[in-house]
Amino acid sequence: MLKLNRRHALGLMGAATGSLILPRASFAQGSRPSVTIAVQKITNNSTLDIWYEQSNVGERIFYPNLWEGLILRDWMGNQGPVPGLATEWRRLDDKTLELDLRQGVKFHNGDEMTAEDVAFSFSAERVFGDTQPVGGRTIFAEENKPTTAKELPANVPGVGRRLWPALAGVEVVDKYKVRFHNATPDVTLEGRLYSGGSQITNRRAWDEAASYSEWARKPITTGAYMVEEYRPDVSLTLVAFDEYWGGRPPLERIRFVEVPEVASRVNGLLSGEYDFACDLPPDQIAAVQAAPGLEVQSSPIWNHRVSVFNTENDILADPLVRRAMTHSIDRNAIVEALWAGQTVIPPGLQFDSFQATDMFIEGWTVPEFNPELARQLLSQSNYKGDAIPYRLLNNYYTNQTPTAQVLVEMWRQVGLNVQIEMKENWGQIHEAIGTKGVRDWSASNTINDPITPMVVQFGPNGEVQQQKDWSNVEVNELSVVMETSTDGAQRKKAFARMLEICEREDPAYQVLHQNAVFTGMKSSLNWKAAPAFAMDFRAGNWSS
Repeated sequence: MLKLNRRHALGLMGAATGSLILPRASFAQGSRPSVTIAVQKITNNSTLDIWYEQSNVGERIFYPNLWEGLILRDWMGNQGPVPGLATEWRRLDDKTLELDLRQGVKFHNGDEMTAEDVAFSFSAERVFGDTQPVGGRTIFAEENKPTTAKELPANVPGVGRRLWPALAGVEVVDKYKVRFHNATPDVTLEGRLYSGGSQITNRRAWDEAASYSEWARKPITTGAYMVEEYRPDVSLTLVAFDEYWGGRPPLERIRFVEVPEVASRVNGLLSGEYDFACDLPPDQIAAVQAAPGLEVQSSPIWNHRVSVFNTENDILADPLVRRAMTHSIDRNAIVEALWAGQTVIPPGLQFDSFQATDMFIEGWTVPEFNPELARQLLSQSNYKGDAIPYRLLNNYYTNQTPTAQVLVEMWRQVGLNVQIEMKENWGQIHEAIGTKGVRDWSASNTINDPITPMVVQFGPNGEVQQQKDWSNVEVNELSVVMETSTDGAQRKKAFARMLEICEREDPAYQVLHQNAVFTGMKSSLNWKAAPAFAMDFRAGNWSS
């Protein structure tokens, strides 16, 4: 059995997390300061489109400073719904939601936001393409390839139906009132409106853009800050929008710079080049906190780190092999060694916030760490020791590379031959050419209901099925129940069964631990980190 102590595991991290102590410059305050934030990645697809960029890194730069929805997420509070571009909303029936729009809201181009902009933001042209509001069917990117420069990227319509499987359309009642019409009942309509992807854009700016790419690199929104300059893979600069409906923004500029290596982010913070350094691993906290004028803010967030299996792989097609992999993992050792005990192992793909809607499955746990059971399962399978590829990014996720190294060793000790294949980007991770096997991912809760992440990420239009990693007929049927039933007991029963399938019988993923975010910053800024990837720089969270 693998004996893993913290010193051993941290040693696996090597140069990826080492840092040098350099002189630190002082933070110059002006009448309205600007900040520079070092992040490991700005976006994955070189756009600022919330439908196209469905990612943790996107959450950080999009919300709540740039993009806004009709209902907002309470980023600095309980993560629940608060009024945003809509002041009030009401259910007309199980399929219809009516919202009163906030009057006088300005877009970054000076236009007033009206119901026409809202309807466009959920239109076929903007999101859904030729897809229909029918759940249970997987929509693949190859079905929606663009034929002109103005058409949507191939995967956006599928993402649209991932987040809004049965939205039939948005009715303009008058200038400041809209109705969302669903083809089926849906108890989560309000939640979908404050989840990532449902934010509002300006119709005129879309019409005037020569191409989708031109629009997507400088979208016109209603947020407190607007895009000044975007250099993909280099930097994004947001500048204050002084006509913001929520009051004058406290910062002149927010500049995100892409700094992939942890050591470089830490050194830049220590030298004063950066005001914030994001995604620090726990072993760097002491060095930052020891420096005068610096601190580290940390918080567990509504996001779990997971590994995903590809069942087109002949070896992983056998659920016995995947089950063996889930029982080989000593999650406690990973949390203690790589996270210094500063996160937790959740009860499967669940979040405590599910209790608010009585959807939490009590007594459920991740598969037990049982190497002997793992060996027994392998002996019952047809596994002959062939290599299982593990496509890996270099610390896209905090501690990703050392975690992968630990997992490979744990799998090796029960007889599994898992081989790491380093990749440069998500395109290479998902590349159909070659043999897939295991990959890293994370799963987020955004609306206090297990429809996120279970259905949104692993259902028929979840990325796992759209990427042809895994599929299960019963899970797809249960996804429709989750999306359409108004019976709480029936939905809870469906979710419990989905956990059984996805984590026990026909594993789609394995949950490793709840995610946590550690952000190094200058103490003088008097800014607070949200329990999320998002960074709030609106007036209510800035008092420097």
